[in-house]
Amino acid sequence: MKDMQLKINFLLGLVITALVQAVEKKADCPESCICEIRPWFTPKSVYMEAPTVDCNDLGLFNFPARLPADTQVLLLQTNNIAKIEHSVDFPVNLTGLDLSQNNLSSVTSINLRKIPQLLSVYLEENKLTELPEECLSGLHNLQELYINHNLLSVIAPGAFIGLNNLLRLHLNSNGLQMINRKWFEATPNLEILMIGENPIIRIEDMNFMPLINLRSLVLAGINLTEIPDNALVGLDNLESISFYDNRFVRVPHIALQKATNLKFLDLNKNPINRIRRGDFSNMLHLKELGINNMPELISIDSLAVDNLPDLRKIEATNNPRLSYIHPNAFYRLPKLESLMLNSNALSALYRSTIESLPNLKEVSIHSNPIRCDCVIRWINMNKTNIRFMEPESLFCVDPPEFQGQNVRQIHFREMMEICLPLIAPESFPSTLDLKTGSHISLHCRATAEPEPEIYWITPSGHKLLPNTISNKYYIHSEGTLDIRDVTQKESGLYTCIATNLVGADLKSIMIKVDGSFPQDSNGSLNIKIKDIKSNSVLVSWKASSKILKSSVRWTAFLKAENSQAAQSARIPSDIKVYNLTHLNPSTEYKICIDIPTIYSQNKKQCVNVTTKGLDLAMKGYEKNNIIGFLACLGALLGIISVIYLYSSISREMNYDVGHSYLKNHVKKQSFSLNELYPPLISLWDMGKEKSTAMEVKATVIGVPTNMS
Repeated sequence: MKDMQLKINFLLGLVITALVQAVEKKADCPESCICEIRPWFTPKSVYMEAPTVDCNDLGLFNFPARLPADTQVLLLQTNNIAKIEHSVDFPVNLTGLDLSQNNLSSVTSINLRKIPQLLSVYLEENKLTELPEECLSGLHNLQELYINHNLLSVIAPGAFIGLNNLLRLHLNSNGLQMINRKWFEATPNLEILMIGENPIIRIEDMNFMPLINLRSLVLAGINLTEIPDNALVGLDNLESISFYDNRFVRVPHIALQKATNLKFLDLNKNPINRIRRGDFSNMLHLKELGINNMPELISIDSLAVDNLPDLRKIEATNNPRLSYIHPNAFYRLPKLESLMLNSNALSALYRSTIESLPNLKEVSIHSNPIRCDCVIRWINMNKTNIRFMEPESLFCVDPPEFQGQNVRQIHFREMMEICLPLIAPESFPSTLDLKTGSHISLHCRATAEPEPEIYWITPSGHKLLPNTISNKYYIHSEGTLDIRDVTQKESGLYTCIATNLVGADLKSIMIKVDGSFPQDSNGSLNIKIKDIKSNSVLVSWKASSKILKSSVRWTAFLKAENSQAAQSARIPSDIKVYNLTHLNPSTEYKICIDIPTIYSQNKKQCVNVTTKGLDLAMKGYEKNNIIGFLACLGALLGIISVIYLYSSISREMNYDVGHSYLKNHVKKQSFSLNELYPPLISLWDMGKEKSTAMEVKATVIGVPTNMS
């Protein structure tokens, strides 16, 4: 009985003690604040249930005068606190302090050195302008420091001395113009550094070298146009880097390859215009690549993404001008599982691109202007187990008969196996105004099956083939034209031509220099008939005018019995010779060359020609046969003469002397076969002259009545 009474008294004592402590805690809780146990994660992601004092958004001007003794987390966000008095006594167990969105203007006015047990400090969105030397030296246990969205423009070289255990440092969205590697000599254990959205002028070589344990680096939104090749040297443990929203025009591939353990790369929202060969190569641990939201990206070239043995995902979405991915753009990517290409300007995706990715499980190409022809027909051939994401948003925009239809609902047999080249409309603008001395790259890309060849025509009519090098021009193998040190002489119309065995496509750009074109030369246009047959006429032309359109058209009109038949052909503008075929014998034609200029003027010349009659053609054929027979006969007699000469000399002289004499004699009497018979002339060789752009028309004038 006594034992039972003893137990009851003991339990009552515990209850009373607990009630007393609760009343004391309640009494210590600042007015209007909430004091309670809340879940909390340490900077190392360790879960705790911590006594928390929440004084957020109360409009406080002063730090609370009294806090519960066991407080571990103090929340003072969104108040008007400008300083913390030195007389304030902080709870001995305080590990987390949030002072973000207040009026703090100086770190020294916060008196943080008196809280050595702090693990996390949040000072975002205050008015801090400077971090002086050793301003945080008393926080030996600090692991997280957030000073983003302040007005920091100066950080002393030794500002972080004493923060040996710091793991996370957020300095983004301040006014910093440079990064000093001395800052990081005091933080060798730093794992995450965010320093984006600062007006940093440039990154220096080995800027981050002291950060040997850094795993994540964010350099977003600092207007970088380039970084030096050794900027990331020393970051052997770096796994993630973000260059989001900078001004790179080229991938900094050399610098990236120095981060040997990189796993996640974010280059989103940069004005990079091409992903070039080798831009992402030999990065052995890279798992994810982001190249989204690039306003200038036009193409991903051959072997641009190569030898990334651990890559699992590529995101290249929402690039409004991305219209071309080379069939071999993605190479040696054995583990790639996800390829995101939606919401671009792609008209097609080559089958060989997909077949080169053995482990691919899903692909997204919806919300692209798909041309439903030979290049894309593989999608519906049921030869792949790849999952197409959002197939209901995958529509044809061309050809007209398939426009608006879902790509997956068109049988592959309805699409041709070969097709004309198509130059992407987004490749380059139709007009451009350059400054004298500037440099420009014009990116021309085309899809087709078979793959097209690309070349350029200059305003002066010169044809520039891939890998052509001159003082002003260079043509890359993929079709990019570089023009260096632009002057008035380089102004005018440039035309890209893509051609395969099916046909050709072309796209032109008019380039002004300092706002103007060169003056029109008012040059002449000369037309010449090179050959006339019964059913064809070979015509050539020469124009001295410099600036011409690039569209070449030939049309033949045939009038008979009040009916008209017409044929047309579109050919590249570098051709200056054209063979009009399928003409009628003994028929008079009017052939016109019409060359429009950029000044809305036309240079035009016409010539009348009558095709040969069938009887003349036969006579010509017989004449040719006779000439050929006589030529063969002459050659045979020549051979017999040489044999006879050799036999006579052999009989008159002994072997040794005769051998020497014959050798010398033949040398003296040697002659060129071309001297006896003139070589055959290919009139089509004349097509290698400078190109012009024109329209060729042939019209029947009259058919003689005496035709048999």
